Amino acid sequence: MEKSKLFWLLLSILYFASTANSAGTTRASPSAANFIKASCTATTYPALCVQSLSLYATSINQSPRQLIQTALSVSLDKAQATKTFVYKLTKFKALKPREKAAIKDCLEEIDDTVDRLVKSVKELKSVGSSKGQDYQWHISNVQTWISAALTDETTCVDGFAGKVLNGRIKNSIGTRFVHVERVTSNALALINKFGSKP
Repeated sequence: MEKSKLFWLLLSILYFASTANSAGTTRASPSAANFIKASCTATTYPALCVQSLSLYATSINQSPRQLIQTALSVSLDKAQATKTFVYKLTKFKALKPREKAAIKDCLEEIDDTVDRLVKSVKELKSVGSSKGQDYQWHISNVQTWISAALTDETTCVDGFAGKVLNGRIKNSIGTRFVHVERVTSNALALINKFGSKP
């Protein structure tokens, strides 16, 4: 039994040593970090923008296209996690009828949000080397879908208005949706900033 514990302890030490080592080798350059900070000043939530994108500084480097692609992907990841959370809430048996109705509506809204963000990510990837009017058409589609996604997110939170729905469910949904809304808003701001620059 003692040998087994020792084996797992050594394995854990080796794992943490290797991850710490790899984290050190993939550290972003100061110019990449500065590019992200400077770009995030155009957003409504610059601190959140820097925090959510700095993890990907190495792949973003100083590429505006990679920056907006990453911002969109972050938004999509958060939206998908929120959709999973809301779906799990629909299975909760102790819900009040009005909570059930609000959660059901919310699930439809977040489903639409995810769908629009998926389309946006694909559209941006398909832009490729296109320029001029073709490029602007793709960017315009992305801007339209993200704006619609923001409306969906706000509509969900609005569905929990009123004192009757106050409580843990409302707070937990509100917190998650506010976060999704903010990263989505930041992604839109970055696309608006760099959208005219293919």
